[in-house]
Amino acid sequence: MNIEVLSILVLVGMFVVATILPINMGVLAFAAAFIVGSLVMGLTPGPIFEGFPGDLFVTLVGITYLFAIAQNNGTIDWLVERAVKLVRGHMAWIPWVMFLVAAILTGFGALGPAAVAILAPVALRFAVQYHISPVMMGLMVIHGAQGGGFSPISVYGGITNQIVDKAGLPYGPTSLFLASLFFNLAIAVVVFFVYGGWTSLRDHAAASGPDPDTHVAGASRSIVGHGGTPASPAYHRSAVSPTGAAIPSEEGLTRERLTTLVGLTALAIGALVFKFNVGLVAMTVAVVLALLSPKAQKGAIDKVSWSTVLLIAGVITYVGVLQKAGAVDFVGSSISSLGMPLLAALLLCFTGAIVSAFASSTALLGAIIPLAVPFLLQGQISAIGVVAAIAVSTTIVDTSPFSTNGALVVANAPEAERESVLRKLLVYSALIAIIGPVAAWLVFVIPGTV
Repeated sequence: MNIEVLSILVLVGMFVVATILPINMGVLAFAAAFIVGSLVMGLTPGPIFEGFPGDLFVTLVGITYLFAIAQNNGTIDWLVERAVKLVRGHMAWIPWVMFLVAAILTGFGALGPAAVAILAPVALRFAVQYHISPVMMGLMVIHGAQGGGFSPISVYGGITNQIVDKAGLPYGPTSLFLASLFFNLAIAVVVFFVYGGWTSLRDHAAASGPDPDTHVAGASRSIVGHGGTPASPAYHRSAVSPTGAAIPSEEGLTRERLTTLVGLTALAIGALVFKFNVGLVAMTVAVVLALLSPKAQKGAIDKVSWSTVLLIAGVITYVGVLQKAGAVDFVGSSISSLGMPLLAALLLCFTGAIVSAFASSTALLGAIIPLAVPFLLQGQISAIGVVAAIAVSTTIVDTSPFSTNGALVVANAPEAERESVLRKLLVYSALIAIIGPVAAWLVFVIPGTV
């Protein structure tokens, strides 16, 4: 058995063991990285640890630590209250607001993980307080970020268009952007209805009335439930009316909350405008807030999802070993040499989706698309359609808990629901990795067949 196949089988084995036994898969992955990397491939620790996601580690820890401080001092509650007022009680529309804001941010050039890192903590907190599915809220943020991710001025769009241009293939930057936007929008519609969005809209319509105050209260009740009690005990800073509508906190905008808002604004500007590393900026802002109000950060570090960080870091480290073993190149080269353009395009879509669930989508775009160039130059199928299908397939699986976006959703989920959110995202990502490439192939490739 060659090393490429062996490394893939070990990855499958890790999933099986972690499913059957209550063992953190990250621990299994670190052990597998040592066994396959050192004992089988003869690698030293240096090359093995090259796959360790230091950037993602700092991002997860920094973001969750910062927003734990913001939760402790009531800033997140205050932001949620403001959001309730902005939508005038139309609680069911909040997921779509998150989708739209995420799409706008990435459409104007923000990195997807940066947009998700900023929006996910607030979105998940809102979901908890108003009994909206945290999985739905997280998916709406991620698909919104992916929807705008291929604009001509975005990172994904720039990488893809540059590769296609250098290969001498026809390309359409606007077509690629719209393909990603509408494909993710279609997925978001399905996600919204599957995870209870239709029920929320229907209940809201039934509860609506001519009185604005009654309108807001009814909408809140439709999301919160008949008990009218917010889901999180951290909401103690705000009162709740008998109908379940949130009443603004009596403390209002305190000094601690104001400094936290300034810090969050600095995070947004630093990550989105100046392109600073979002994890390092978040950690710096958290440290500044901790120094200004030491009591407010008490216990915040314990709210970092260390088990999630270990899980993701271990799996991604092993995937780095798998790539050094040549498994990805082995699979890609085998597919591109089939001599059947339509089938090759479909299999490359699948390869992009499955591998991207564990590896960097940005790096994978640069590796998968060139594999399609030889058969695209034959002119039998549309290059624009194939590139769009591969690009969409490679990025829609960023919902995976092993990708930066999915990991941020899991890390910011309420502790009591974190395991549930992790499992649901795993199932969802597995389904989207199977269904997504087929749908993209049918929508973008088949119509362009000559």
